[in-house]
Amino acid sequence: MEIIFYIEKAKKGDQIAFTFLLDHYWNEVYGFILNRTENETDAEDITIETFAKAFDKIATYKNEFQFNTWLIAIAKNVHIDLLRKRKSSLFVSSTTEENQQAYKVADTSPSVEDELIKEQNLSRLLLYIKELKPHYQEIIQLRYFQELSYQEIANQVNEPLSNVKIKLLRAKKLLAEIIQKRASF
Repeated sequence: MEIIFYIEKAKKGDQIAFTFLLDHYWNEVYGFILNRTENETDAEDITIETFAKAFDKIATYKNEFQFNTWLIAIAKNVHIDLLRKRKSSLFVSSTTEENQQAYKVADTSPSVEDELIKEQNLSRLLLYIKELKPHYQEIIQLRYFQELSYQEIANQVNEPLSNVKIKLLRAKKLLAEIIQKRASF
């Protein structure tokens, strides 16, 4: 009964309800995915993506199903999508002639142009990150540039682990919106 109360509040955009649901179901979803992936980093990323999708689509949740079952179904789909992406990037069909040409390439290091493009993309990304509120900038910086674990970030910013996960989730969503908005100009 209590869960339904929080789900209904979350459907209305209540952040405390989102936090409660994340805290309540995190271990179940994470454990399920960790069992499937046997990789802590993938399991964390998939779990975060699962909650992001669930919270984006929470209005579509129907109370006739168990909430954890709904979350696990989303987690399975996110995991399958990840596997498909990895599989498609591993297997690129090529002809024997293309293979021979690939082996003839003397230098596989990035060209000056490649480095310049990479540098420009990074500086553009940093500009987009600067458009975020400072606490979101900090979380992005710690996770993706300093490559700290979620627990290490929580310790550094002196906040509960669940808050760090939610902030990172929001930061990524806001950053994606900024990038999409800028790309349309």
